[in-house]
Amino acid sequence: MRYIIVCLLGVLAAGCGNKYNQFSDDVVERKSHWTTPKARQGKLTEKEMDMARIAWKYFENNYQESTGLVNAVNNYPSVTWWDAASYMAGMVSAYELGIIEKEEFDRRFIRMLTTLNTLDLFMNELPNKAYNTQTAAKVDYGNQPGEIGYSALDLGRLLIWLHIIKHRYPEYATGIDSAVLRWNFCNVVDENGTMFGALLEKDKPVQYLQEGRLGYEEYAAKGFQLWGFDTTQASLAEPYSTINLYGYDVPYDTRDPRKLKAHSYVVTESYVLDGIEMGWDEVDDRSPHDYNYSSDWIAEFALQIYRVQEERYKQTGIITARTEHQLAGPPYFVYDTIYTDGFAWNTISETGEFLPQFSAVAIKGAMGMWVLWDTEYTDLLFDHISHLYDREKGFYEGIFENGTGLIDTFTSNNNGITLEILLYKEQGKLLQYQDNVAPSLWEKALESPFGYEGQCLPRKKRQQ
Repeated sequence: MRYIIVCLLGVLAAGCGNKYNQFSDDVVERKSHWTTPKARQGKLTEKEMDMARIAWKYFENNYQESTGLVNAVNNYPSVTWWDAASYMAGMVSAYELGIIEKEEFDRRFIRMLTTLNTLDLFMNELPNKAYNTQTAAKVDYGNQPGEIGYSALDLGRLLIWLHIIKHRYPEYATGIDSAVLRWNFCNVVDENGTMFGALLEKDKPVQYLQEGRLGYEEYAAKGFQLWGFDTTQASLAEPYSTINLYGYDVPYDTRDPRKLKAHSYVVTESYVLDGIEMGWDEVDDRSPHDYNYSSDWIAEFALQIYRVQEERYKQTGIITARTEHQLAGPPYFVYDTIYTDGFAWNTISETGEFLPQFSAVAIKGAMGMWVLWDTEYTDLLFDHISHLYDREKGFYEGIFENGTGLIDTFTSNNNGITLEILLYKEQGKLLQYQDNVAPSLWEKALESPFGYEGQCLPRKKRQQ
């Protein structure tokens, strides 16, 4: 009932039922009232380089030589593929920023690639949601042996970073392609371009469930698109509406969590990652970093996400950088949102429990806004969080909004994203291409009518 009331208030304030075309028209009209700030670009300062080295310390501490994987959380030998991709981002950034030598990058990535090429897959389809970092065995979220399914969102992020590394360092293209060619894609993307995750619960058959909500869904879909998959449905903004908060029309996914058993979170992370890694461009846009965003609606949504957090600070004095984050104790993970389940500034667990005491300024959220929008507010964010580290462990997850101190835990995702944010400052969008590279093993597999039958690989469109 409260969800309906908030939506009705949104209609009165801003048109809760807006679709993208209307949103786009509104944005064009409002552009005369603001100037979109540019991203921060240029060589890292001495302080910023020091921050990068501190963030890399996490990966020195949590690296597992036996598998090439890195713990998702400090000293806890388990990892998801979202976190593994953040390690890849951190590893590339550490090398490109001169923190590690190419020899160390090669050693680490070759070991990880070996694991990817020998990994036991969930039901012989795709990588399981979680693995033990010391043994590369499939585990549940309690790090106990077993299969639990796979996440289309996590795999989408993994595919983005495998693609980035493949094109930055073509010497690894064959090894990367070999790993991905082991996968069976039949159940993860359907003929309409909808993405599905797999869920396996005790004494139940496997369930294939549509996965992804506004922001994360489109970001992960780009990972599959980079490898040639049609993600038409997953890449659409719809179904969405907007809620007016502090004068800004904030987009949110309208799919009902009561029916679909999946919450729709409005947070910063997916929009930041899309901007940093792909420059808010379509996947076939091979242009270098610029301010002509071919995924223009995602860039506009991201701007709204930034602006509303800035405005909340201006009107309440609460420094705001909202995204999901880890905790040092139960429930260990929360979605710290701008809007979800009919409520603004709603912090909830995965089960939907309201936990406002865990609202925080997330390091990766604050750093992402700092690099993508060069403003006085993001200067303030940087000053607020840039010193929140332990030199021997990396950056803390964040600092609580209510003044109760730091989130006393360290993660691969936070430190990896912090590193790629700093690399973005120097290089612009991170998806880059080499010229005159020979067709890869993957491309040849898509062109051939034979081989890989039953894996539902995309077929390369022949030139007319």
